[in-house]
Amino acid sequence: MATVNVKREFNIVFGATIAFSLAFLFAGALFVETVMDNLVEDDSAYNGRVPVWERELLEFETTGDFGVAIEPGPYALLPTENEWNSTHHFVEYTLPIEEGGAAPNALISLAVWRPNVPEGTLVPVIAEFGPYFQEQSVETPTIEVPGSWLGQMIIDQILPHGYAFAQVSVAGTGRSNHCMDLMGNAEQLGNDAAVRWLGEQSWSNGAVGMIGKSYDGSTPWQAAMFGSEHDYLKTIVPISGLIGVKELMWRNGSAEARAPIMHNGVYGSYGLDGDEEDYQNLCPDYIIGPGTGVSAYLLGSEVAGDYWAERYFLDRVLEHYTGSVYLIQGMHDWNVDPHMAVPTINALKDAGIDAKGLFGQWDHDYPDRPVQLDDRSDLGGRGGEAFPEMVRYDWMQDLLEWFDFYLRDVGDQPGLWIEIQSNQGSWRLEDRYPPADVEILEWDLGGVMENVGGTTTVTPGLNNGPVWESQPLNSTLYIAGVPRLHVDVTTATLGGQLYALLEDCNPDDDCIHIGHAIMDLRYHAGGDEIQTWTPIIETINAKMEFFPLDVEVEEGHRIRVSLQSTGEDYLPASTTSVVFIQEGTSSTLQLDTFSPDERRYFTPPACMHELCIQATSS
Repeated sequence: MATVNVKREFNIVFGATIAFSLAFLFAGALFVETVMDNLVEDDSAYNGRVPVWERELLEFETTGDFGVAIEPGPYALLPTENEWNSTHHFVEYTLPIEEGGAAPNALISLAVWRPNVPEGTLVPVIAEFGPYFQEQSVETPTIEVPGSWLGQMIIDQILPHGYAFAQVSVAGTGRSNHCMDLMGNAEQLGNDAAVRWLGEQSWSNGAVGMIGKSYDGSTPWQAAMFGSEHDYLKTIVPISGLIGVKELMWRNGSAEARAPIMHNGVYGSYGLDGDEEDYQNLCPDYIIGPGTGVSAYLLGSEVAGDYWAERYFLDRVLEHYTGSVYLIQGMHDWNVDPHMAVPTINALKDAGIDAKGLFGQWDHDYPDRPVQLDDRSDLGGRGGEAFPEMVRYDWMQDLLEWFDFYLRDVGDQPGLWIEIQSNQGSWRLEDRYPPADVEILEWDLGGVMENVGGTTTVTPGLNNGPVWESQPLNSTLYIAGVPRLHVDVTTATLGGQLYALLEDCNPDDDCIHIGHAIMDLRYHAGGDEIQTWTPIIETINAKMEFFPLDVEVEEGHRIRVSLQSTGEDYLPASTTSVVFIQEGTSSTLQLDTFSPDERRYFTPPACMHELCIQATSS
């Protein structure tokens, strides 16, 4: 609770300072010059749009269960023959015969909602592609019903400004035929066909945007791979989506508990509904899916042939995509970890793609839902310290401004920065993330980081590994990006695994989680190549990377690092071994730090939902 109070005092003081001097500070820094170039003093010059640092001054609706746009749109929903005012369509496309299932004649099922615009007016399309429509949820008994998680909000808030909205069932789900291909080639081709169909309709202006969370946040990456083969997909908004399937379930060679069963164990029942088309699920990748997961866990992911390469999207997006990306990620997402977005956002920028990031301290959620954000954010380093400041009631307005520019060519270009929130709740702007202008602190284990655990051995199953702590900090430390833990080790056998926990401990020795890392030592050099060494005799350096984080550690607190053989939701190593840690100058914790005086902080519209008020007053 002391941490929360200090954070709030910091926000109040720092926010007041910035509100007084925004127009004058930081003029010398290159990034701030870029930001200030976009700052306009007069709303009319911004075409009625509001910069993020001014939104706290506006009258946003901040008491509801989700955000709304500032102004309602002028158009009503176009009525149709059903009660949901939607129309259903099948899109035909051709699958290579080797895909099996329904190949070569495949169908994608989709539903469309349109605004009631004057005759001859063409409108862009915002679409959500996923496996959940008309599948496992009673919320969408048929695809013609808008999804309560996102679709209804788009229809209510964005469609009235002159947009159509579509829901699309990926291959093998809902009424789409073929098999459940778990983001494979058949699914990718179906998504591309649906994008082309939406862009080619007589009422469409030819501009399509995709948005969605989780699985539905992964399909935009798939469609963006096709790039210049057609020019309909103008922007994507992936929310906690996957840049690759293997990347979701393996980190430094270590496997999540769900990794071996992801294809058929988690999504295997999709498309199986007891009708005569169930035989179509007997396509090659559906059959080998479980085996690829198990073999990757036991033997190494590279033995799985091209199953994983087919399901890695980012390389093809960087090569082919010509649109824009608004990337949204929870920094405390335990379902789709933030390494899907960091440093992906920098790779997009380096490839010349217009890219913006919104990275808050929430879990697997949307940015504007106080009920869900409160329910899934706990004190003790699980997002709770950043609630309620994490709630972004301006998010729907942000989406409207983004879609207006990239789908309708209306308004000024949105700022292509990253809005990042620290674990203590403060929001700031960065031009890259991880940021480039950082100072690296390198602390050696057994030196600056004192061994307070008394052991240097990690024994599988015992959870009694070494613990190191820094001295109390003489000033608040601001850490951003991807910390590293490079550790010299020897092993008893050719294998082993290390799980590192990074904590912030106050003077009362109350510690909160600030980060974690895991590594199968077969991958100790980093990357996907299995390494070999001589057990007992040869020392190897395990180059561990923590999951991305943004952390403020207060003056007087200590930083603690501990090692175990596994942790959180990861499996024990398939090649179990006792691991012996060697302290010294080549075993180091490396932290990327920055000064807040060189950053631009801002305050979003304050959440006044009853849950936020309760959290603030407690």
